[in-house]
Amino acid sequence: MRSSRINVRISAFERLVVKLRFALPLALVLLSSNVLAASPDVRTLWRMLDYVAVDYRGAVGHGQVLSDSEYAEMKDFAGTVSREIGSLPPSEARAVLARQAQGLVQAIEARQDPDTVARLARDLGGQLLAAYPVPQAPARVPDVSRGKALYAENCASCHGVTGAGDGPLAASLTPPPIAFTDKERADQRSLFGLFQVITQGLDGTSMSSFANTPEEDRWALAFYVGQFAFDPALAQTGEKRWQDDAQLREKFGTLEQLTTLTPAAMVEAVPGDAGPAIAAYLRHNPNAIQPHASQSLAVVRDNLAQSLDAYRKGDHAQATRLAVAAYLDGFEPLEPSLKAKDEELMRSVEVAMLALRTDITNKVPAAQVEDRIDAVTALLPRVESTLSSTVTDASSAFLGAFTILLREGLEALLIVVGIIAFLRRTDRGTQVAYVHGGTFAALAGGVATWWLATNVIAISGASREMTEGIASLFAAAVLVFVGIWMHNKSQAGAWQQYVQAKVLSAASRSSGWFLFLLAFVVVYREVFETILFYVAMWSQGGGHAIVAGSLFAVVVLAGIAWSMLRLSARLPIAQFFSFSAILMAILAVVLTGKGIAAVQEAGWLPAELVSLPRIEWIGLYPTLQGVLAQVLCLVVLITAFVMNRRAAQRAGIPADGKQS
Repeated sequence: MRSSRINVRISAFERLVVKLRFALPLALVLLSSNVLAASPDVRTLWRMLDYVAVDYRGAVGHGQVLSDSEYAEMKDFAGTVSREIGSLPPSEARAVLARQAQGLVQAIEARQDPDTVARLARDLGGQLLAAYPVPQAPARVPDVSRGKALYAENCASCHGVTGAGDGPLAASLTPPPIAFTDKERADQRSLFGLFQVITQGLDGTSMSSFANTPEEDRWALAFYVGQFAFDPALAQTGEKRWQDDAQLREKFGTLEQLTTLTPAAMVEAVPGDAGPAIAAYLRHNPNAIQPHASQSLAVVRDNLAQSLDAYRKGDHAQATRLAVAAYLDGFEPLEPSLKAKDEELMRSVEVAMLALRTDITNKVPAAQVEDRIDAVTALLPRVESTLSSTVTDASSAFLGAFTILLREGLEALLIVVGIIAFLRRTDRGTQVAYVHGGTFAALAGGVATWWLATNVIAISGASREMTEGIASLFAAAVLVFVGIWMHNKSQAGAWQQYVQAKVLSAASRSSGWFLFLLAFVVVYREVFETILFYVAMWSQGGGHAIVAGSLFAVVVLAGIAWSMLRLSARLPIAQFFSFSAILMAILAVVLTGKGIAAVQEAGWLPAELVSLPRIEWIGLYPTLQGVLAQVLCLVVLITAFVMNRRAAQRAGIPADGKQS
């Protein structure tokens, strides 16, 4: 996860508002101070250098000019780069870049060998982007199928259906279109280079600029074109090596590495003879570039090491922050995938990290903290091994999707359906619309928050946990009140007087918006977490099984909702209120436990382990604070129920609701 942080006490909603509020001023500052850093001039200079690195081989060989026109173009490009670098914004790197550019000009004038010129051009291009950075990769892996459709529509007439440069219009073009199937040329061309050519076009050729095409489409086209020269059979050979070699995945594990490295550079970086197969596999399977366990676990190890160092120095607050960061920034992003494959292992790591934070809070001897850290790190190789496979079998994907949606959706469903049943039984059907509105707003809000977190801003693990914790505790507090109120009305005389007084009708509008808020909160807290689980599972494969499991869970949830509504309509009103009160009370206790656990995971509350089992479905987590909060909630509910019962008895209202 991204490591930028606002105070962990700030909820995700507040974090979104803060970041969006400062987004425009920040963008203006960046634009004013680095306007040329993102300008087309820098991209154009890089493209010229990339062109020299690739095409100089066709101009000079063994010290002899092979093509006068190509050689003249190489000199022109190098000279242009050398001149334009001098007009870039002043920086310490500009003088170095100017010397490198002059060296490239001299190497071309001296007709040095292609490998030397290519190295000089690429080194200069890399230094140029380091000094005046521009985005070199898309925000996420493009949709290659979209690139295929764009190619057929815009490119196949010249470059040919298979990319061999033999399209229907190719014979009439001078110079002829590039053959993307030319392996020697493709080995020297990065995906970023292809993207640049698609964006800016090529002067002196029929290749026009596609700058007006959406950036995502240009990247999709570059990724598709980049596949033509690489054998799919060889890519299959590279797949096993990629899955089995964690060091290899770490070396090429980012999208920027995939887009900026040429296949030739990849081959050189891979030991043995597996380089060509790896390059072919990544060109045909860019989705293999995902956040890998090794990267996240490195964050865990680094933060734990720093936490121990801070603890030894007596800085307990910093040690706590680093221990929390080890969990939220390193391990938590892996939880959905690990839970789908080995839930017991995931729980073991969670408990070990919680025990570590407890010891730090209790200021135990440093040797004990070191032992706790050793216990955590001893589990990490098992985590990496478990997650090393990028493929999940269909049965596991189906079961995981089904159980996740059923578990996360059931709590929200029970509350929402309970509210709807109550409104119908008390002749307040018009307010059901508020509940539906809150539910649908939560569904849309969860999806929107996930999209923002993925594509626009960083929502830290701490903020997510705080959002879930605060939402759970808010819902629990409301349900305590609702449960007590419903139990009070479960006495027949009480509900009759209540309905006759029509108190609810008098406050229909204000209470309607309160119902909207309650439905939104209880549904939103489930939606976002469910989406995170599904995204992690989807990256492991088994898409059809995940969809099937989700649909089956929806059917089961719909059946539960129908059964609850049907049962509530048949129950006598007093029994309905009594049943609803018990249900709300149980859910309040469950949400209290989950809320405290989430706030503890965010590092906002201490956590002291106790010898109790972890039973998530009832919200029981083995911490003293969580158990005490649940006990307190239960005591409040039981006390209120007893007081309601005694008040009914004093009023002469027996359990069956008949007046005495």
